[in-house]
Amino acid sequence: MIAERVKSILAELPEGVELEAAAKTRTAAEIEEAIAAGVRIIGENYVQEALKAKEEVKLPARWHLIGHLQKNKVKKAVQIFDMIETVDSYELAEEINKKCQKINKVMPILIEINSGKEPQKAGVMPEEAVDLIKRITKLPYVKIMGLMTMGPWLEDPEGLRPYFRLTKELFEEIKALNLSQVEMRYLSMGMSDSYKVAIEEGANLIRIGTKIFGERRKK
Repeated sequence: MIAERVKSILAELPEGVELEAAAKTRTAAEIEEAIAAGVRIIGENYVQEALKAKEEVKLPARWHLIGHLQKNKVKKAVQIFDMIETVDSYELAEEINKKCQKINKVMPILIEINSGKEPQKAGVMPEEAVDLIKRITKLPYVKIMGLMTMGPWLEDPEGLRPYFRLTKELFEEIKALNLSQVEMRYLSMGMSDSYKVAIEEGANLIRIGTKIFGERRKK
């Protein structure tokens, strides 16, 4: 089933759009089935869960952190992830830079945008993003590769259009600045229920969990 779902999604994706399997709570066997079917990026929400999965999964993939990163987990995170998609403060970027310097690794990151301006959610406010990015460019061991957003939770994914559009406009604004240490390559937006809307609004990296793996099992 997982393989069929992956192949079905990949077949409908426009050229240039990458599929990321959101693997929170999924087993190594499930993740391997997704990779074998064509998934190249695995997204994990938690450092410890990713560490366990990465040890058990034998097939090659790129591993992205798509959950909030606490500063006390940065040391482990920079060792196991190929990209961190959820950087939303200078302090977090500075900690990533410090830990990456020790292992001589430049960490690709995305800046998480709080496109819905929801106070309870992570992400930098859209109007503060450019200043944050300019500060982060001074850190030599992190490289900004684009933006990520969640958008608010809505029953109808059509309602997410303005938030995706705002993030895309911000993406283009930052790209036009031609900042050093910034390569605006990825716009990570859209999940199982909203990825089609996100792609129409400019996403080129989509994070799909349920539509690949089925409903998450209750622990």
